[in-house]
Amino acid sequence: MLDMIGVGPFITLPLLLSAMGGPQAMLGWVLGAALAVCDGMVWAELGAMMPEAGGSYRFLREMFPGELGRFLSFLFVFQLMFSAPLSVASGCIGLSQYAGYLAPGLRGNWLHWGRISVGPGTFVAIAAVALAVALLYRNLASLRLISYALWATVVGTLGWVYVVGLTRGHLAGAASFPAGAFRLSPAFFAGLAGAMLVATYDFWGYYNVTFLGGEVRDAAKTIPRAILISIGAVGALYVALQVAVLSGVNWHELVGMKDLGARQALISYFMQTAYGGAAGLLAGKIAAVLVMVTAFASVFSLLLGYSRIPYAAARDGNFFRAFGRVHAQGFPHVSLLWLGGAAALFCFFSLGEVIAALVVLRILVQFSAQHVGVMWMRRTQPERRRPFRMWLYPLPPLLALAGFAWILVGRVNFARELRLAVPVLGIGAIFYGLSRGNQIK
Repeated sequence: MLDMIGVGPFITLPLLLSAMGGPQAMLGWVLGAALAVCDGMVWAELGAMMPEAGGSYRFLREMFPGELGRFLSFLFVFQLMFSAPLSVASGCIGLSQYAGYLAPGLRGNWLHWGRISVGPGTFVAIAAVALAVALLYRNLASLRLISYALWATVVGTLGWVYVVGLTRGHLAGAASFPAGAFRLSPAFFAGLAGAMLVATYDFWGYYNVTFLGGEVRDAAKTIPRAILISIGAVGALYVALQVAVLSGVNWHELVGMKDLGARQALISYFMQTAYGGAAGLLAGKIAAVLVMVTAFASVFSLLLGYSRIPYAAARDGNFFRAFGRVHAQGFPHVSLLWLGGAAALFCFFSLGEVIAALVVLRILVQFSAQHVGVMWMRRTQPERRRPFRMWLYPLPPLLALAGFAWILVGRVNFARELRLAVPVLGIGAIFYGLSRGNQIK
């Protein structure tokens, strides 16, 4: 649950509301949870069947025979070299938005060039990346204390929002739907696809237990339960968060660009509105600090975890050998520096663009390949022991494939992210082809 929540809902709720134009965006959470359950069933079956460390990298190697499995596992790591920094950048951009609440001079942009924006907030986001890399360069690898602090901050912030919404808000505001909100038009379905893309980003993380499969006690039972229970619990928390926030903030301020400050630091503006006056300003600042702490801790843990995946693949002989290098203090510094440098570059884009590119890139390689692979294994390896067999097979992988395909092409301007993702995958395939038959250098 901690991996799933992180900073996501605190920075993405305005994006979700804007996608559908009102509180009906709650459908994005609901259908996003249903899609996560279908996808989670796939992860649960694979994780219980192959409870070794590595997650997708290991699954793809074993699901597909010979050279195909090796190619897909390489492609998974290659896309991770872009999608992981996108994930890190999203947290840093969110952090910078709440920093803009504390210091309004950090808002706005000095320069727009195509889809690239440069402003003071950009450099706050880059500074957050640099600080996380610097801390990790000193081999502060123990996340126990940071994990506890992050969990307490996330739960405390959510609980505060719920209590304030219940005691100081007007619940009717959470259901003040605009006229024609549920009219089944092309615009409605395009908006729903956009809302589900954001919800998919917020739900992701339920599968992270599979990357630690070798360290999970009674993995055959624990992994499926961890995945499915977490999805249900987090889905309920997200729906409650939207209800609480919209009970105290007029959703019209969050749609479009009518109030940029409210959009970028929603939880702070919610607290400021709920308490009012000097107390409201103080509450808003406290909320901003809490979200910034959550964002930074999330960025720190993401960089720590993701930097180990290219390293492991390089040690396995299936990725560029440079990423297998270890610093004198015992951490994969080449992998860490690449991810940190790429994340810093992605901070020049908007939060919505970064999230969309991340989701599209991962769907095209990691998720779609696993859905096909789990069905292929059912057909070619029926005798293999499966401690957990997904319910209602083959509906979960088929529905997940359909849902992810809709997210890919059902949105307005869906081709923008595809123009980024397809070249990344093509370049990865070229690199693999050039190295075929030789150890990757």
